[in-house]
Amino acid sequence: MALLDVGAFGVRRELSQQLQAQGVKPEDVTDVILTHAHYDHAVNFTLFPNATVWIGDEELTWAASQPPGFNPLPELYVRELLTRERVRRMLPDDEPLPGLKAVAAPGHTPGHLIFVLTANTPPVIFTGDSAKNRAELLSGEVDATSDAQQSRDTLAMIWAHWRAVPGTVLIPGHDLSMRLSADGQPDYIGERKAAIAAWFSESIHTMTTINLCCDAGFGANYRNDDL
Repeated sequence: MALLDVGAFGVRRELSQQLQAQGVKPEDVTDVILTHAHYDHAVNFTLFPNATVWIGDEELTWAASQPPGFNPLPELYVRELLTRERVRRMLPDDEPLPGLKAVAAPGHTPGHLIFVLTANTPPVIFTGDSAKNRAELLSGEVDATSDAQQSRDTLAMIWAHWRAVPGTVLIPGHDLSMRLSADGQPDYIGERKAAIAAWFSESIHTMTTINLCCDAGFGANYRNDDL
């Protein structure tokens, strides 16, 4: 089994639950493929002891050259990527797995890659943070980029790949999967959900859930759950 981007500490419980739901143990994962080196996409590669880890050569070289700073690069994990025997560096147009092509997508980071899966019907595009969400895709502008013009050019390239084959699924870095509608607009696959669960009572068995979904009436956005 292969995983593409594996997240940071905050998603470990959810990641574990999703793997268990598929009957997959961490040692069953054979390949971990990284779009870029930022902590929220990369650090959990350490959880998969038998996996070959794939990352762009330019990305890892750039990440390793950066001094510690107030940025999303996890310095110690980058050092681990440099020294682990099972890390493989990719170039644009390489296929880490059959039918999965790496495509240069600079902007968010200098060596960022996206991946186009043509072995699937329909094809799937994994954009990482070169297109983090629907707003970036529609506006042509991005948040958090090392080079704004490169990011705009990368977004145009992503759109070209997306339009090339009708029905292609696009999976962005921080949003739901999407397909293009008949009029060419990105339509979500699935339902967006967001909530905060907090303890406001004097018992840990009673939790208040605050619904953050934008289509819910604010006055009805919370409920108490007896755990």
